[in-house]
Amino acid sequence: MKLVATLSAALLSVSPSWARDVTPPPSPADWSIPDRELMVPVEGGRVWVRIDGDLSTDLPPAVLVHGGPGGTHTSFGNMMSLADERAVILYDQLDSGKSDHPGDPANWRVDRFVEELEAIRKALGIEKWHVIGHSWGSALALEYAAKYSQHVASSVLAGTFISTPHWITGTNLLIRELPDDVAAALIACEGPTPPAAEVCEPASKAFYSAYNGRPDRPAVTPEEKAYRERFNGKGFNPELYNAMWGPSEFSARGSLVSFNATPLLSRIDGQRTLFMIGQYDEARIDDVQEFVELAPGSELAVIPGGSHSSFHERPAESEAILRAWMRRHDPQDAAP
Repeated sequence: MKLVATLSAALLSVSPSWARDVTPPPSPADWSIPDRELMVPVEGGRVWVRIDGDLSTDLPPAVLVHGGPGGTHTSFGNMMSLADERAVILYDQLDSGKSDHPGDPANWRVDRFVEELEAIRKALGIEKWHVIGHSWGSALALEYAAKYSQHVASSVLAGTFISTPHWITGTNLLIRELPDDVAAALIACEGPTPPAAEVCEPASKAFYSAYNGRPDRPAVTPEEKAYRERFNGKGFNPELYNAMWGPSEFSARGSLVSFNATPLLSRIDGQRTLFMIGQYDEARIDDVQEFVELAPGSELAVIPGGSHSSFHERPAESEAILRAWMRRHDPQDAAP
């Protein structure tokens, strides 16, 4: 990861003024109970939505789209404090967390997940919002911005997954940057006759420690633990993840195996698009820089010391970037 670290440091040294010297005002507590909860009807069932802040102000709200497929809104628990400035909307996608769990694979389609997001916007009566997606949520944010640009104040593609071929190539390159014995074990574990679990599990753990959950990440707080116990619902859905993606980060065998939304980058407003990754992200900086070039006018933020779990590992830096980015793309005459 020496190349990634060098490039990251260079990008940060010339980062625009909006990404520096942003001191967030006093905020609502992260991992706090929602101001409002509701179940929104969508194709296939209902999704659970939480709202914090006032939807009636002139400032466009922010909707945060979680990863997976099969993840939950709790990946954004450290971003709830953004609600001191604008309304913040989090939700669990169908078959995840506190949403309905019909368990019907017919619902596990990219277009349905995009329409799920639009259904939430309509239900809440929002004209424009900032759409912030992470990982799989980045793909949904991009698809949404391409289809419903009139309702997008800005979009953030964090931990950027928008193409399975790029992702698989990237993760396999990252494997080769690990110690030789770990890399050899991971490659064997992805082969037709994988070794035993006592070989594969430590190797997989080493990959995640490097790129998705750094060893120096903050410990779970009592507030986070209490929130997850109360609001995690049925939690992560491995069946959904396996059906759409596959058994590991390193190979795709599900319905997303040929997914590639990079052609949509030429259809969105690049000047309203931010790519946001951790210094040690699974979303490799080389790949994401290619995406930036395909969306003229778009910008790239690199979170120092963060991996694919930057929102948890580096919450202050992540929040500052999001806060400043949205301020820049609010209507000039907007007032809280």
